Amino acid sequence: MMSSILADYIFYEIAALLVLAAGVGFLGLMLRQPLIVSFIAVGIIAGPSVLDIARADAQIDLLAELGIALLLFLVGLKLDVQLIRTLGVVALTTGLGQVVFTTLFGFLLGRALGLDTTTALYVAVALTFSSTIIIVKLLSDKREIDALHGRIALGFLIVQDVVVVMAMIVLSAQGVGRATDSAYYDVARVLLLGALMLAFVAAFTRFVASPLMRQLSRSSELMISFAIGWAALLAALGHYFGFGKELGGLLAGVSIASTPFRDALAARLSSLRDFLLLFFFIALGASLDLSALGAAVAPAVVLSLFVLVGNPLIVLVIMGLMGYRKRTGFLAGLTVAQISEFSLIFIAMGVELGSVPESALGLVTLVGLITIAASTYMITWSHQVFAVIEPLLGPFERSDAGAHEQSWQPESGRYDVVLFGLGRYGTAMARKLRQGGVGVLAVDFDPEVIKQCHAEGVDALFGDASDPDFVAHLPLAGIRYAISALPEIDAGIVGEDSRSALVQALRDAGYRGQIAVAVHSQTAGDKVLGVGADALLRPYHDAAMQAAERIIASIGMPSAVGGGDRSSLSVGA
Repeated sequence: MMSSILADYIFYEIAALLVLAAGVGFLGLMLRQPLIVSFIAVGIIAGPSVLDIARADAQIDLLAELGIALLLFLVGLKLDVQLIRTLGVVALTTGLGQVVFTTLFGFLLGRALGLDTTTALYVAVALTFSSTIIIVKLLSDKREIDALHGRIALGFLIVQDVVVVMAMIVLSAQGVGRATDSAYYDVARVLLLGALMLAFVAAFTRFVASPLMRQLSRSSELMISFAIGWAALLAALGHYFGFGKELGGLLAGVSIASTPFRDALAARLSSLRDFLLLFFFIALGASLDLSALGAAVAPAVVLSLFVLVGNPLIVLVIMGLMGYRKRTGFLAGLTVAQISEFSLIFIAMGVELGSVPESALGLVTLVGLITIAASTYMITWSHQVFAVIEPLLGPFERSDAGAHEQSWQPESGRYDVVLFGLGRYGTAMARKLRQGGVGVLAVDFDPEVIKQCHAEGVDALFGDASDPDFVAHLPLAGIRYAISALPEIDAGIVGEDSRSALVQALRDAGYRGQIAVAVHSQTAGDKVLGVGADALLRPYHDAAMQAAERIIASIGMPSAVGGGDRSSLSVGA
């Protein structure tokens, strides 16, 4: 009887949280705020500092952990082993460099703010950790997880995760400053178990993954159930072995990434991922104890500014020295402009050990609240932020910058068309144009797509179509048509319409040829026409019209299908 009453109470609580999340999320959407901020606000409102209705901690944490495992699983599905090997150097160098420099300068800043030596060291280490979960969610929403800066950021965030795991192992075994044999043994144990798990995943990928997924694909429900179970299993093993659920979930995705079913899995699991991650952000907000903040406001603001400005600056400097363009370094650097949930756990462990006072937890909590909220906006509007401060970033770019990003350059005057975006629509268009004898220069923001194009003999450049500097350096002389096949993204969510930015950049670069833009709505079409596009490509509309024409012809009826409005690019034009 008591268990039934408890179950009913938990159901009521979860229902209340979902309704509250929907209401606050809708309000945030009307105010054009990122949903992550809204959901963290839901946690604060439902937490002990306000309404105190989020009491089913075990159930909420369970759903949150499943969401984390699923999120990293979907990221792992997109990771290519060769790409990991290629980006390993920059990820390791940037990740470790950022940890070292943030710890050093954070410690000096903490001492300057009056913290004692031990507390300053704890706080400095806590400031080095960035939230992999939040960053991956933001980059996925912006469809930039596959971009060069997204993959580099994911690489050094994984390096950070390894560092934080090691730091917490050492801390739990001995406390800061007292090395023991037990601590070294625990670190060695985690490294050994991690190596064994990597070997297991490699063997699974090589011998089991493809035939197993082929059998499971006979039932889509079973394939989805297996994927969720596999992600949860490896996340649980990762946690049990001591290197975290995040890395376990990531390895689960990597193990299936080589199979032909990864895209179908990613499409079907994305909605479930978003639903479960809602509970992660609610749990994060509910864990922020506003009553513990007190007099920590002034030092928290100083430390927050250090995280928001100093951490990205450190990444920008390191990547600039390694030869990356300032845009790539800046966009990657913004991903470390906040602290992680691990930062709070790390400080809480210090408080529990008696190494630091309770006030340190309040200080880091407030820093977390400020930096997570602020960095969400910074990443969401990253391209606009870059456009504003780009003139100040010249010293962070070497004269030979871009060598890592582009090893081949096109010859001016060879092309009739420059095509931006190599998704399914853009790739099909490029192939048809080349079959017709049209010289095509393709541009995309995914390094793997560029590599595949080069392997097929297609001239392709890696680049950001919304970057005016990149567009200005394209060989536009002789180009008769510039075609945008970029995906349609809601500018109200990601803060940018890359198609309009591309049209504007082409016109600013002096291009006077024709510009055709693929759109899926009349609102988007009116916008790009307003900034200088000459014609609209409407993939769904045009495909529907051609399909209807063929069906009408096949049943012997005279054609009665219209040809579209005058702003559309007619077939054969």
